[in-house]
Amino acid sequence: MSEARYAAFFFPQAGALWRDPAFRALVFQAILLLALLALITMIVLNTMANLESRGITTGFGFLNERAGFSIPQTLIDYSGDSTYARTFVVGLLNTLLVSIMGIIAATIIGFAVGIARLSTNWLLAKLAAAFVETFRNIPLLVQILFWYFAVLQALPSPRQSLSVFDTFFSNVRGLVMPDPQPLPGFAATPWALLAAIVITIALAVFARRRQARTGKALPIYWLGTATIIGVPLAIFLVTGMPLEWSVPELTGFNFRGGVTIIPEFMALWLALSIYTASFIAEIVRSGIQSVPHGQVEAANSLSLPGSITLRKVVIPQAMRVIVPQLTSQYLNLIKNSSLATAIGYPDLVAVFAGTALNQTGQAIEIVAMTMAVYLIISLLVSALMNIYNARTLLKER
Repeated sequence: MSEARYAAFFFPQAGALWRDPAFRALVFQAILLLALLALITMIVLNTMANLESRGITTGFGFLNERAGFSIPQTLIDYSGDSTYARTFVVGLLNTLLVSIMGIIAATIIGFAVGIARLSTNWLLAKLAAAFVETFRNIPLLVQILFWYFAVLQALPSPRQSLSVFDTFFSNVRGLVMPDPQPLPGFAATPWALLAAIVITIALAVFARRRQARTGKALPIYWLGTATIIGVPLAIFLVTGMPLEWSVPELTGFNFRGGVTIIPEFMALWLALSIYTASFIAEIVRSGIQSVPHGQVEAANSLSLPGSITLRKVVIPQAMRVIVPQLTSQYLNLIKNSSLATAIGYPDLVAVFAGTALNQTGQAIEIVAMTMAVYLIISLLVSALMNIYNARTLLKER
């Protein structure tokens, strides 16, 4: 008797179970999972053995050691006596700064160019198409180098700075502008701004429900703008305008006072924003074109202005197509910010996975922390965009 017939004769239930596709799928997945765990265990044990044989210590104790190097741009207090842990925070904040500002700029430019591509104005549509085809087909690294070396490094020295109203100065060392210095009592203004934003959100929710119930719309955009600007401004004036400005002044060969935006940040921000905007423009164009033309014709039959048709009819329906692709572009922008090492912008990769790694030799810990940061940021952005995407989906009644 063959083994298959033997098993089927003595274990009929096992044979029937094995013929179940769902059961076989679970078995194969379990085998694959065990093989993966075995591979990871083998790699970890092999790595630990190699580190021990070479006398390389492991752990995160190095984070409390003195870094001993300076960073040209920091959003928090930092010096050469700071620890590697603070170096990590400084690099993380610089990465978040250029990523957030890049996302904002790329979204604004991308939406403007995407809508312009569908304009009935021939010249405007062709200029928008030229923008997309130019910047989308040039590698991002080349664009970063172009903005840094061909544009910003070609600016004059500080003594020959380009100035605007003798207040803003642009030179090879960066953009120098007045630096706000808060005085006692200024903290009330940011809190007032936060309260104004909450009030605006509440007004928007109320206006939406009121319109659904009565059909009457409130000018929520004007009300929201007036609230966000008026409330903090009123608090600022009532508290005696507790804010001073440190205006930059040229003393010798450099400026004293003010705040300087380094050219590395400017080059990276411009390149990331424009490069990503060229892709977002195409996403917006495809999203708008996915809306049935009958929707536009229905809006025109009601004599709605073109701006209201675009804002109230076309864009809300196009967002269900735009948002998923937009999420991918946001994630790409965040990850592409690591190209900052090409021009020396002090982001997480440059100062932590670069300088700190070279000084400490803790490659496994530093690379693992850097990878975890990008993973967490990407997951958070994806989660937020998925929540927004769920709100933009068309829901049947």
